Amino acid sequence: MSTHIGAKPGEIAERVLMPGDPLRAKWIAETYLEGAQCYSTVRGMLGFTGRWNGVDVSIQGSGMGMPSASIYAHELINEYGVRSLIRVGSCGALAEDLQLRDVVAAIGSATDSNMNRVRFDGLVDYAPVADFGLLRTSVEVAERRGVTMRVGPVLAGDAFYTDRPDLYDSLAEYGVLAVEMESAALYTIAARFKARALTILTVSDHIRTGEKTTSQEREQTFSQMVEIALDTIIA
Repeated sequence: MSTHIGAKPGEIAERVLMPGDPLRAKWIAETYLEGAQCYSTVRGMLGFTGRWNGVDVSIQGSGMGMPSASIYAHELINEYGVRSLIRVGSCGALAEDLQLRDVVAAIGSATDSNMNRVRFDGLVDYAPVADFGLLRTSVEVAERRGVTMRVGPVLAGDAFYTDRPDLYDSLAEYGVLAVEMESAALYTIAARFKARALTILTVSDHIRTGEKTTSQEREQTFSQMVEIALDTIIA
């Protein structure tokens, strides 16, 4: 059993979807997985394993922010042998042409976090990127499903509330599509331990227009993202 998950050996599949919200994990498991069983309630961060199209898949909440996501990614890979992880989460749009509920796949993740600067002694600005195989598959799955999915870089921010909203304008000018809080950590941990990782996001609010979805919508209505992720991870 790992410290923060507590599942028994064999209870977690090699393929894992990682929503930040544990209630979203519960919703995904109950809505999509056949025979879903809860394997963890530690700290309220729920985890489930079931089957999607005959393949074992687990859904593990990761909490908010890179420190929390790092803990769960590290333990899933190193304690339970997980080889593929797809974050399914919400994001704030920076690109003007993105709309609420649009789906975004993060090819790379810029960050204002010091986690990787510390990791490399401040000598290198490490560039965390998605696994190309998972990314390519997700694009193909989205096309088959008739979903327009934007692919591009995102920002993994350390702070949800910022005193420098002007930086969002600069990032948008450089092609950054949206802001979220976990992808850079997930990509870095996966790269370090030779696992595959991808982040697929649904636009929950727009930084520039102020439009936003409700908390219930964020928990339970992002079905296109989840279905793309599930089909991708079993391919």
